[in-house]
Amino acid sequence: MNLGMLKLFRFLFIFILLQNLHANSSDLNFKLIKKGIQDENTLLIVGGIQGDEPGGFMAASLIATHYEITKGSVWIVPNLNFNSIIQRSRGPFGDMNRKFAYISEEDPDYIDVKRIKELIKKPEVKLILNLHDGSGYFRNKYIDKDHSPYKWGQSSIIDQSSLNVPAYGNLEEIGKRICKKVNESLIREEDIYHLHNTKTKLGDKEMEKTLTYYAINNGKAAFGNEASKELPVHERTYYHLLALEEYMNIMGIEFKRKFDLEPIALRNVIDNDIYISFYNDKIKLPLSEVRSYIGYFPVKKDGTIDFKPSSPVMTVIKNSNSTYAIHYGNRRLSVLEPDYLEVSEKKENIKFKIDGEDKNIEIGSLVDVGKSFYVFPNEYRVNVIGYVNKNFRNESGLNIEKDDIIKRFSLDRKGEIYRVEFYNKIDNKFAGMVLVKFSKKFYEELVSNEVGKVPPSL
Repeated sequence: MNLGMLKLFRFLFIFILLQNLHANSSDLNFKLIKKGIQDENTLLIVGGIQGDEPGGFMAASLIATHYEITKGSVWIVPNLNFNSIIQRSRGPFGDMNRKFAYISEEDPDYIDVKRIKELIKKPEVKLILNLHDGSGYFRNKYIDKDHSPYKWGQSSIIDQSSLNVPAYGNLEEIGKRICKKVNESLIREEDIYHLHNTKTKLGDKEMEKTLTYYAINNGKAAFGNEASKELPVHERTYYHLLALEEYMNIMGIEFKRKFDLEPIALRNVIDNDIYISFYNDKIKLPLSEVRSYIGYFPVKKDGTIDFKPSSPVMTVIKNSNSTYAIHYGNRRLSVLEPDYLEVSEKKENIKFKIDGEDKNIEIGSLVDVGKSFYVFPNEYRVNVIGYVNKNFRNESGLNIEKDDIIKRFSLDRKGEIYRVEFYNKIDNKFAGMVLVKFSKKFYEELVSNEVGKVPPSL
């Protein structure tokens, strides 16, 4: 194949790829999240430079969403190569972490590489940490094919022993401190961290092309942190966070975290504390047990779908078949089949009767129901998705129980969460939805409370 044909093939590949990646109300360029009080001692955390390394970008995203920086300054780029994260690849346009010595302006990664270089060179940034998931377990001496100097997992990476800069130039000392701290909280002995000095300046041509070496050459202390790909994602994330917290301690950055830093709690945060909201919170969709396909999902007539994700590594992509896919890191959580309509700007509370108790429920809420719910007649037409009663076009004023709704229309795989949608009576614009959750646990609590009540005296 001649050079001209190679260029044509590359162009067609990129064109086809981009045709299937349309993000709405958000693009796939990386996001910069600044936390804390901005000062001249800023930590820059980078995740997702290689999209098949979820431990790294998940740890970075949790710093952005589940940590409060109470003293100091932290900048987070959790999704540097968002295209590669969505596709679960090392890099659809080649390995981005080999493009810091040189990159062509025609390279699709050019804009993001240029932007991150500019951030690295900002005078307030004093330490850069690049998070990776590496193969096997790094060991200074060869033990076997999975534990050797040729593996990268479970290591703190430096390019050289020291750097002549005013802050944090003692790279080897810092790297050893990180290893010591992580090794105090190992899940298993095999997970032990070691310092890995690549000695890049001595002729490592591959490492000369990396983000950390670019930072070193621009007078910035820079480290890599590698968790092993042999570990499940929540354990990789755990080790990254152990290291990250020690880097913040070294820099005098203080923080509060919203969860206990232990593997099981972390898995729960990653898998269950996730949601996405649409159209100024008119819809708030929990994602921990979401069905892989949701039909008749409200989408603006012009095809735009305004959304706000709970994580910076979450997005919505319009597929080539006009459906929309919710992506969370490497996972595609659900595909939405659009129901095109006009969306109202108005948002208010709706009066419900939940298990016999009157409640004002804000549109966009999720409400627990034990046995039944009832929507008081109001200015909206009510449509309970999956409830079939041919005698009523407006389903307000009806007492509805779980068994009245067809289970396959639930939003979740357990068959507990259902949609109550509201439409303006005059112009039929979509006004939002309330989600009702029929959980067995909530029903049992309701029954228990009813049994415990003292009957009224005669």
